[in-house]
Amino acid sequence: MVKQNDTIGVNGGGGVNKRDIQIGSIYTPNIAEDWEMNENIQIKEVEGADIVQYKPSGVCCKLMQMRIKNDIIEDVEFFGGCNGNLKGIGILIRGMNINDIIPKLSGLPCGSRPTSCPDQLTKGIEAYLEAKKTLPVG
Repeated sequence: MVKQNDTIGVNGGGGVNKRDIQIGSIYTPNIAEDWEMNENIQIKEVEGADIVQYKPSGVCCKLMQMRIKNDIIEDVEFFGGCNGNLKGIGILIRGMNINDIIPKLSGLPCGSRPTSCPDQLTKGIEAYLEAKKTLPVG
């Protein structure tokens, strides 16, 4: 699990309040000036890793949060959705290269829905890869 002290706050760290999200807790995230934004995705660097928050659509999960370092998923958390299934997905993809996840999980439906949490996870990863192209280097 991502370390508890990896706080993503409106002022770039420090304590957690209602305007912050701390990894491992369910606070409503706000868009902060020190976040890089691209539609439904927020990215912030914490201790050399990118903390990526993605708001999926069309699924029960309300927020996906990934810790990515050198294109490897170090951790992932899902807020809302099928708890056991999403914990299992998180365990299976931990340590995987994000480019290997996309072809395996992309396009999976959930019941009669045309998308699923695994499919939305791939959309979050794709949005992250696209946003990385426009992020300032250094």
